[in-house]
Amino acid sequence: MRLTDHRPDAVIVGAGIAGSALAIALARSGHSVTLLEKSTVHVDRVRGEFIVPWGVAEARALGILDLLESAGANYTVRSVPYGEGLSLEEARSFTVQMGRMVPGVQGALNLGHPRICDILNKAAIDAGATLLRGVGRIELRGGLSPLIAFECDGENHTLFPKIIVGADGRGSTVARQAGFERLADPIHHILTGLLVDGVREWPEDEQTIGVDGDVGFYIFPQGGGRVRLYAAHGLDLRNRFTGDAAIQRFLQAFDRPSLPCGRALAEAKPAGPCHGYPNNDVWIDSPVAPGIVLIGDAAGHNDPSGGQGISIALKDARLVSEALAASRVWSPGILADYVAKRREQMDRLRFATRLLAIFRMEFTEEARLRRRRGRERMAAEPELALPFVAMQKGPFAVPDAAFSQAVWDRLLGDH
Repeated sequence: MRLTDHRPDAVIVGAGIAGSALAIALARSGHSVTLLEKSTVHVDRVRGEFIVPWGVAEARALGILDLLESAGANYTVRSVPYGEGLSLEEARSFTVQMGRMVPGVQGALNLGHPRICDILNKAAIDAGATLLRGVGRIELRGGLSPLIAFECDGENHTLFPKIIVGADGRGSTVARQAGFERLADPIHHILTGLLVDGVREWPEDEQTIGVDGDVGFYIFPQGGGRVRLYAAHGLDLRNRFTGDAAIQRFLQAFDRPSLPCGRALAEAKPAGPCHGYPNNDVWIDSPVAPGIVLIGDAAGHNDPSGGQGISIALKDARLVSEALAASRVWSPGILADYVAKRREQMDRLRFATRLLAIFRMEFTEEARLRRRRGRERMAAEPELALPFVAMQKGPFAVPDAAFSQAVWDRLLGDH
């Protein structure tokens, strides 16, 4: 595709979920948008396929939920905490109804990441955005007169937008060239994922997040027997699912009595790469500079153990699109509300996922005793579960006190 507009309103670097969602919103509002994407084909990144209920509401607010539903998205309407210390019947007695988390939202939405990206790319183009793929050698300048130069199809291009949006994920080129400072938590555990086919025994409307022995597990069905599996394990077993026979070892980790259909999961057909990555939060406190704004993972990502990534990306797109629509002058000041809301949101989610990591993703005997004690305390004091509820309902949908040291100490304390 040849460029005809060298002064678009916005250049968005990264045509993944965050960038495409923002491109759709801006283009539908009448703004000229150019999307730059380095890949020629979206591939399985072993993440970004699960949208918690509050994120589904964000997709609805952006006007893209119908696109995902029509593309075959699968809703999980209940979450059963299978795992250690519980029979299958006992685990089901603690079922969480995902369809009751957010008014008007059926549950959590599951759809393959490449599929989501392709759908949103098409919608962005249909709305009037220009998408260039196979983009390389990006160089940019912020300030009052932003500039971005890049290579595509063997030709060099220079654009002069009103704003440059970094939506280019972890290790963002935009963030690096603009000099944003990244902060990070220590790594606590490793998450490894694999997409599988042929698991028709697992109910399509049921998900699970649990722990048993030396592994934490996530099971998210996408429909038609396709399931996304994740396994969490300690740093002492960093290379547990790498090297020869990694996929076989990974699948065998799901063959355990605490899981229904464990044997079927272990015998499933791999449908993508088996890939692991660290759990830690990475963030930028203020993802805005003159002429530049970062969204999605480029602005920092929450511990993926909490499954918040897509929801954060969609909310970023909504907040930034609303801020830009409200002003003719696209200065950093108009994005102050986005910066403040994102910072508080990430603080809350960071609290919740740090708590989750200690409570669920440690595998010693002491950790098992802590989980048993914590379940009893949450049954007696439901407010102790609110940090976990916030990951489904939304970080601002529970009282501020949910993110307090008192809740932390009460849930994890020895006494």
